[in-house]
Amino acid sequence: MLPAFAKSYSTKRTKPNLSKIPLPQSAASFYNGFSPQMEIVESCESINRLNSYLKARKDEVSAGVPGRLLHVVIGQDVCDVGSLASTFMYAFYLNLVQENELFCTVPVINMKRADLNTRAELKWLLDSCQIDLSSLIFVDEIDLSYYDLFGSLKLVLINGHKLPTRQEALKDAVVETFNCRKGESVYPCVETVTVGEDCSCCTEVAENFALTSPQILAGQGFSRILLAGILLDTGNLTNTQCTSKDKYMATLLINGAGRFGCNGLYQILRYLMYDVSDLKVVDILRKDFKKWKTAGKQDNVASRSVLVSHIGMSSIGISIQQLLAHEDASILEIKYFQQLEKVRLLMIVSGYYDSEKNFKREILVSAESVELMRNLLTFLNSNASQLPLKVLHQSGLKEEMKAFEIDKFTSRKTIERLLEEFGGTSKTGGISLLRD
Repeated sequence: MLPAFAKSYSTKRTKPNLSKIPLPQSAASFYNGFSPQMEIVESCESINRLNSYLKARKDEVSAGVPGRLLHVVIGQDVCDVGSLASTFMYAFYLNLVQENELFCTVPVINMKRADLNTRAELKWLLDSCQIDLSSLIFVDEIDLSYYDLFGSLKLVLINGHKLPTRQEALKDAVVETFNCRKGESVYPCVETVTVGEDCSCCTEVAENFALTSPQILAGQGFSRILLAGILLDTGNLTNTQCTSKDKYMATLLINGAGRFGCNGLYQILRYLMYDVSDLKVVDILRKDFKKWKTAGKQDNVASRSVLVSHIGMSSIGISIQQLLAHEDASILEIKYFQQLEKVRLLMIVSGYYDSEKNFKREILVSAESVELMRNLLTFLNSNASQLPLKVLHQSGLKEEMKAFEIDKFTSRKTIERLLEEFGGTSKTGGISLLRD
């Protein structure tokens, strides 16, 4: 008599080749063997169910969601492994437990589909877990404002209490926030608030599955998606923000690590995050890029409003010197990216470890004009206690492009806040310093 459920296995060539990654030894690799070119893939009933759900919902969206409300689960616009995983996994969870048949619950990945090509760690994870990429919906593939206009949009906001600035107009459609921080204000239309316990968002999602459908976590591909998010969010369960719940859930999901073990899975994802050897300079800058607008105050003398100014910030995991040496025309490519994104001021923030394992923070600033660069340098000099800068001499830089080393440990949030202050509150005679 055949069992009700039987596992099957197949082999496939790994993409990318993992032979360059120094993986730690693990019991799984000892017993199962390890080939950097080939991988044994286990069939996963949980993933099959997930893929069927994703395809059905995309088909329904393609048909215009007739007779139902579009119930969208969406995360922040900096889409890392944890945000990507928790977005479509929480949507799948809601689809399993919700009783309101009027809702068409759909995950929307808050990044452009084309940008996935610059995120090797995301592509590898989705491929290794056998997720059907064609069934995912990315934010540039759906017009959420159309559904909002006709009152048929309901939003579930993941891992935060506020929508990204470019989606702020949809705030009245937010009905649920998941894994926001205690004490954070929420939009007035929010009906359900799940306050996080300072743990990974993927931990919270995994706990929901464990309490309602624990058997679904047994599949290797399914558990790997959530485990990957937890490991990256917590620095392989070692950083100070890691909680006992994170460690418990990682243990519950350990089958997802497979032959790599937890340490090996973490090393693969980290390596792919910072491996830019196959990327163009423009793609390196786009990997972790955000921009925002600041409207100047009204000029009382001229009785007109100052034009909206644009600031952009790219975060990279290599040194400024490596970035400039990446291509023969790296400087021109940086300028091209700045024009492509229509930002008057581009700040490239570098964070990497040198040969002696010391963390280094550097910045490269590209301004639209020499005058704008002077205004920025004046502002930064006045805030030297927060951002002490040391000039990095790099050949080939023009006057509107400068490189600096930051003399003390400084978070990207601090740099971002100073840029926002420069663009939003630093005015001269009512005119923003961003306006030459």
